Amino acid sequence: MKLEGLHHITMITGDAKTNVAFYADVLGLRLVKKTVNFDAPEAYHLYFGDEQGSPGTILTWFEFAGVGPGRAGAEMIHTLQLGVASEASLDFWADRLASRGYESTRGERSLRFRDGDGLGLELVVADDGNEPLRAVHPEIPAEHAITGMEGARAYAPRSIDADEQLLTGTLGFTKVAPGEYRVQGERRHFHWGYDPATGYGEPGAGTVHHIAWHSPDADHVAWQQRVADAGLHVTPVIDRDYFNAIYFRQPQGILFEIATTSPGFAVDEDPERLGEELRLPRQHEQLRPQLERLLQPLLNPRTAQREAAEV
Repeated sequence: MKLEGLHHITMITGDAKTNVAFYADVLGLRLVKKTVNFDAPEAYHLYFGDEQGSPGTILTWFEFAGVGPGRAGAEMIHTLQLGVASEASLDFWADRLASRGYESTRGERSLRFRDGDGLGLELVVADDGNEPLRAVHPEIPAEHAITGMEGARAYAPRSIDADEQLLTGTLGFTKVAPGEYRVQGERRHFHWGYDPATGYGEPGAGTVHHIAWHSPDADHVAWQQRVADAGLHVTPVIDRDYFNAIYFRQPQGILFEIATTSPGFAVDEDPERLGEELRLPRQHEQLRPQLERLLQPLLNPRTAQREAAEV
């Protein structure tokens, strides 16, 4: 039994419209689901990924409209690493970001920048085995499109290996260097690393809420038991409509989730129309009239592109 790498990472934004414009237009990801927070239905929950909304590509945001900027610190993820195919792709992205008003810094085989909320992002050359999982955007050549999630880095409040036993013994990560780990599934892998913290941060826009690892459906309950056997408090299995989930807070203070493959994002929408209509959790469907008045209208760029092509 082993994890299949990353399922998704969830962040906080202060403005859904700006968030969609950046991730679905500037970065060219596909908005695959427009729904609301299960626990706060007055807040959008937006999902972006490749064309199918595949695990390993999914970035999600809770919108808490008008929330102030946060700051990453101890017990928080501070950087998300997205794959591209080549160093030529880094050149393409440096130019594209600059043309849209976003500064970037070139590193060794990487390009660092921040989104409009201040979230730290890094494009990295992904040439160590992950299958490319791309979205389609009319302005982004396929050879330069983002290929999926490659890694994430967090600030460790304790030793950078304080949770080594959980990661390697319970969850099956491989330690590759001090504070550096790799989750290797059958088809995809993910890099997980720590940097020493200099202080605690502040939740808010531009910060990460949790990270979710990908479990095959058949193994999910066994993962719940394994985490409980490791002495951690783990939630019951929760139906999130597009996957089942369990949650637990790990020794470095970061909220981990383990999510299933199924049923996926096409369970309630035509695959060709993912993310175009507001979908509500079953428990909140009766609130649709109120929520449609409360939530600011969001246009999926795919809708606009299709309508333009039909004119």
